[in-house]
Amino acid sequence: MKPLPYLKRMLVAGILALTLVLSIIFPAYAATRGNAQQSDQFLPRGKFTIKSVLSIDLTRDFATMPLHKGNFHGTPVWYVITDASDASVANTLGLNFAPLLANTSNGCPFCVQQVTSTSTLLGRGTVNFKGIPDFGPTRLLMPGPHGFPPLAAQPGGMGRLHYSPFVRIKGTSVVYDAPIVAVGNGPFDVTHHTNTHDRVLAIDTQKMTVGLLFVRGFSNGKPILYLSFETSDALTATIERSTFVPALSLSPFPNGDSHDGQARAEIFTFTNGATGPQSPPAQGLMHVIINGLNAQEANLQNTALLEALRIGGDAHNVFSFFPTLRDPNLAQDYSPLWDLNIGVWSKFAVAHGLNTAKTDANEILELAAKGLVTSPGGSPLASSGSIINCPALAFTDTPPTTP
Repeated sequence: MKPLPYLKRMLVAGILALTLVLSIIFPAYAATRGNAQQSDQFLPRGKFTIKSVLSIDLTRDFATMPLHKGNFHGTPVWYVITDASDASVANTLGLNFAPLLANTSNGCPFCVQQVTSTSTLLGRGTVNFKGIPDFGPTRLLMPGPHGFPPLAAQPGGMGRLHYSPFVRIKGTSVVYDAPIVAVGNGPFDVTHHTNTHDRVLAIDTQKMTVGLLFVRGFSNGKPILYLSFETSDALTATIERSTFVPALSLSPFPNGDSHDGQARAEIFTFTNGATGPQSPPAQGLMHVIINGLNAQEANLQNTALLEALRIGGDAHNVFSFFPTLRDPNLAQDYSPLWDLNIGVWSKFAVAHGLNTAKTDANEILELAAKGLVTSPGGSPLASSGSIINCPALAFTDTPPTTP
């Protein structure tokens, strides 16, 4: 009989040999073992609002989503779907329910592009688009002396004629939020984004997935995650890393929460919130440009930028409504079409250190009523005229339930 220590040595040697063989035959096996202690943190699925999302990586700040293929006069286009104006459709496709989207074309017929499809459900058949973005321009942001306002800004994508992310299939009534994120046959540039959206970090047209850099923000007092795709203002589009689509500025209605036929909800940002590497307390446009490294390209190789965003470098804008609100009427006031309110802290507020991160829209409106926050130029806080397409993605702690 062999002594027990000998058998143990033989067993260990066998395991090591097996590990070596697996590492040669299956390189991913060795890589997984080697990175086990440094693996990315993923958000639990129960915290997603877009149920069709495949995963949310909290370490590198990107969401992996199903990718859909469309067509524009023979050119392949690649899009995602985030929201629908019909509850049944939203539930079937795993999207946010956003009934206000049904009003998007009120007074602005070109704010919704009519597409043709072989299916009455978007993404289930061949879709032909009327307009697409041009991702060819080079995004440029040159920070100013205080970060914001920048000395120069140029968006990295531009909506061509008839392009809108909001689409309706001909012969149906449902409006979808379906932004195009890449154009062409590839290969796709996810480093400098010459043919992809500036927030595309990865794309796989075989597995039909796309990785999108998300945004960290707040709603109703809680931390949230959201996506950003299109903006009607060039400067905002540059800072948001989104596609410039000026026609969306005519969507209904600015400052119109009480209007029938409203398609927008309110989102709040600040020009001169506190700065610093972490948020809270930092928040706003100066903060995202300086601490969020906003002038740099967003890609998976830029680990410094991804880490800056992870620890709080985003602007941390504030949604007025969120799909998880307990009151169904308030929940249905959520829309991915946001009416941007740009807040400026008063000199008194800055001098007394009051310009720290705020997390609830009602709190911001109360501060505005006291004159501590105004619009640029000193007028009462109101719509800036800029529209941002920012679908809700998830919440990171407990869901926003009440204002």
